[in-house]
Amino acid sequence: MKISRFKKSHKTLVFFATNFDYREPYQVLIDATFCQAALQQKIGIDEQIKKYFQCGVKLLTTQCVILEAESLGAPLTGATSIVKRFHVHKCGHEGKPVPASECIKSMTKDNRYVVASQDRLLQESLRKIPGRCLLYLHKATPVLEAPSKASKKWVLRRAKNLMLGKQVEKIDYMKEKQGLKPAETAVKPKKHKGPKNPNPLSCKKSKKDKAKPQLKGVEQTAITKAKRKRVKIPAHVKAALGKD
Repeated sequence: MKISRFKKSHKTLVFFATNFDYREPYQVLIDATFCQAALQQKIGIDEQIKKYFQCGVKLLTTQCVILEAESLGAPLTGATSIVKRFHVHKCGHEGKPVPASECIKSMTKDNRYVVASQDRLLQESLRKIPGRCLLYLHKATPVLEAPSKASKKWVLRRAKNLMLGKQVEKIDYMKEKQGLKPAETAVKPKKHKGPKNPNPLSCKKSKKDKAKPQLKGVEQTAITKAKRKRVKIPAHVKAALGKD
């Protein structure tokens, strides 16, 4: 492979690895159209892709891709036999197969796959979604497509947001350093206040207290006098007692 081709493919892989978390071994999801083109060009997919990437790769397909290829019959007999050689990845459509293009779209939603396909409609659909990496055959040569406009736009927007965030932090730091912005202080937690005692001036005294304003000394004197009080005996009683 020419050095210029290797540099382009390496640059594309670095872009997707940096911005969309693609990692080695790169997972290449292959459909029957890619296998058909490889068969027509008389190239070995496994050998050519590994030679092109010059790093760890894993070639995959899905049950939906195989079933669709089988359903097309004789024209794709060779492509069907080729696609069956790759590791079959679970797609979640077991028992209820869907068209190969729909299966591949669903597979790329939450995972990082390099989609190897000659399906133009599938390619156009994936180019509109940021983070989708495409591989196709140009005659007998594998080509890793450069990042789409949607992917570049997404990366640019994210870079601007990060830059604005850093600028705001820097401006706030300079203001605080120059005394233009008060330093943030920790907010003291509010203490829970219990019920207050009633105001003694606002409370009315009970009538019972007003009716009996007695002192302890007066009570004791009254009790003493009550003890010393003499009982008067009538005169006829005394005369009767004197006779006895």
